[in-house]
Amino acid sequence: MSAVSPADHPGARALVTRHHWRWWEALPWLVGIGFYLAFPDYLGFGAELLTMILFALSLDLALGYAGIITLGHAAFFGAGAYTVGMLSYYGLWTEPITLLLLAALGAAVIGVLSGFVLLRTRGLTLLMLTLCTMALLQESANMARAYTGGFDGLPSLPIAPVFGKFEFNPLYADTQYLYSLGVLALCFVLVRTLIYSPFGQSLTGIRENPLRMHAIGAPVRKRLVVCYAISAALAGIAGGLWAETNAYVNLSAFDLDRAATVFIVLILGGYGRLYGAFVGAIAYMVLEHFLAKLYPTAWQLGLGLMLVLIALFARNGILGFVEALWQRHATRRKTP
Repeated sequence: MSAVSPADHPGARALVTRHHWRWWEALPWLVGIGFYLAFPDYLGFGAELLTMILFALSLDLALGYAGIITLGHAAFFGAGAYTVGMLSYYGLWTEPITLLLLAALGAAVIGVLSGFVLLRTRGLTLLMLTLCTMALLQESANMARAYTGGFDGLPSLPIAPVFGKFEFNPLYADTQYLYSLGVLALCFVLVRTLIYSPFGQSLTGIRENPLRMHAIGAPVRKRLVVCYAISAALAGIAGGLWAETNAYVNLSAFDLDRAATVFIVLILGGYGRLYGAFVGAIAYMVLEHFLAKLYPTAWQLGLGLMLVLIALFARNGILGFVEALWQRHATRRKTP
């Protein structure tokens, strides 16, 4: 009887197959490059969209894959933004790539320290504590106005050229857009690798049944804290990217509106689906952009209607709705 290697196990083959890149996964990046070529006058909007995708991706890692319910994710976005803002404004450091790494580090430290406390709770208690953390950081930034600029923030941040050659032009946002696209691509590869790793699979198990994962010996709280810290670091990068591409930072980085917006983005796109952040961010920001032009005083009405329709007919978001239609179509084709 021949021995069966672990790689020949059906479950192992399925996991390896899921690691392989599929052809359609190149589409978002081709669309990103196409946007740069086709809409040179909207590159500022495009950079903002890419930042929102990265922010939503960071939340999806915590909420969609680990089941950490949070409405205060803007705490880490703001921490990253103010790390970049204060270091550059006071001339301590202006190189953009290392500034993003420092923003990730600062947000991750806050994620670890808060995670050890917050992740002892679940449900509504956890939701409220994450909101309180965000509010505390916002008020701390407001009170430290001698360093943070208070309500007015820190304007005209002196960000150095990328690789010493490509400057952030306030009139033409081509550098901001390509820089944001590159940062998003690197962070996406990191998240995708993490999700399909054994660590990522254990996060899914914790989301589905934490008691069973604890019973089989998995260090549930430790892995949740690690996931929360990684998610915070990604949100910090998004905040730092926002500060660099806009050359300013203010208290709006910690706003509840920002935290609620990224939550809505995931609901629209579909959380726990990796590409839900892309679909949700595009749907939300495109709708917001055009509805604000058509109805400046009532554009929120259109977004509210969209959310009602998603809640009623596509509870798993736009991607979930498309997936359900595709499965129904495939079933009909197989049925004789």
